[in-house]
Amino acid sequence: MSEKYNVICIKWGVAYSAADVNKLCSMVKRNTSFDIDFYCFTENADGLNNDIIVRPLPVLNVPPEENKYAYKKEAGLCDDNLGGLNGQRVFFFDLDSLIVGNLDEFFRYPKGDKFYIINDWNTKGDTVGQASCYSWVVGTLGYVKKYFEDHPREVTDKYYTASQEYLSAKVIEKEGHLNFWPDNWFCSFRFHCLPKWPFRFWKMAKIPDRPGLKMIAFHGLPGLEDARQGIWCIDKTCPKYPRGIKKLYKYVRPVTWINDYWK
Repeated sequence: MSEKYNVICIKWGVAYSAADVNKLCSMVKRNTSFDIDFYCFTENADGLNNDIIVRPLPVLNVPPEENKYAYKKEAGLCDDNLGGLNGQRVFFFDLDSLIVGNLDEFFRYPKGDKFYIINDWNTKGDTVGQASCYSWVVGTLGYVKKYFEDHPREVTDKYYTASQEYLSAKVIEKEGHLNFWPDNWFCSFRFHCLPKWPFRFWKMAKIPDRPGLKMIAFHGLPGLEDARQGIWCIDKTCPKYPRGIKKLYKYVRPVTWINDYWK
């Protein structure tokens, strides 16, 4: 019998579509020789492929006004009984993840019940994990969810939208450190694929020459679809840069190679 692994994602609201979930599921399964149970935690399963296991969004027991930002992910998914997966290891991917390499050694990598996450590229030191991809054993992170439920205003006042910083801080508080995936397995589209300014005006972003690269994270802006089209906070509402206004360096040419993987 071949090995089986649990991959999960989360979708709520309208920021992402069923097509985004379907593509992520297809990319993961296409890039491993292992059997995959792929779970989507969502309030709307319309349009999801039949091979996706649907589970309801985890419940955060906080007042509605405190249930905001991405804490549905970084706190909610820490539920000790998440989707009936208690005691099983899960591998989380954001829906803005582009799988570009084989994942077999990635699934084999975790040891015991340790928590693993990407070392954040935008933070000095080893104190913040980039939550585009992380893995844990369900039942070992319940304290992250419980603290948020007991102190929602305190957490959001301190971390605001930086929910991955909250998750990282709680894990460090308990374990003393974060366990990171090998650095060469992941890269950031913005930090590692985009040409430096002003070359990005006439050069398309490219996949870095990084042996063993498995996933490109489209964290923040531009997202996967925007990069594919060559859009970066223009002709659309953007919370940081009002419609029609953006800094000169925020430019991306259409990235045609995304189509080779994102399907």
